[in-house]
Amino acid sequence: MKRNDKRTTAGNLTHFDDQGAARMVDVSSKPETLREAIAAACVVMQPKTLCLIMDRTISKGDVFGVARVAGVMAAKKTSDLIPLCHPLHPSSVELRFDPDTAASCVHITAVVRTTGRTGAEMEAMTAASIAGLTIYDMCKAVDRTMTMNDVRLLRKSGGKSGTFERLKKSPHKNGTR
Repeated sequence: MKRNDKRTTAGNLTHFDDQGAARMVDVSSKPETLREAIAAACVVMQPKTLCLIMDRTISKGDVFGVARVAGVMAAKKTSDLIPLCHPLHPSSVELRFDPDTAASCVHITAVVRTTGRTGAEMEAMTAASIAGLTIYDMCKAVDRTMTMNDVRLLRKSGGKSGTFERLKKSPHKNGTR
């Protein structure tokens, strides 16, 4: 079956050629512009686990410090992990960890900035995801029930498509913090 119809409910899928084969999008004619992407994730855990993290008494060490470094490294390696993602050279990668004792979770926010021909959304979401997985890895000896959820793009700016900002009120159970 030949797949010439590129229409979807979200518009054209640019990572497919006229035959439906996967391809890397050619961005060579696009101008370099300042790009920023902000992504988030959430790691839910037992209250005791969150206390151990906040008290810095997890046996593997400083959970947020290690997760921050892992997130930065992940942002820099995103194109090695996502097959059709263009290699970017982030100018800045920032990670923030907001413990929420009421919900017994850690909200993770990743901000990636670069000047380039393509956006930094995948780098920001990869940074938030890997930071969350690192929290799990650092704490799994005391809590294997942890879950990571709500990995999402909060905001992106720059480029031809302009600015995207997620609505403050999310349709998802855990919100968009």
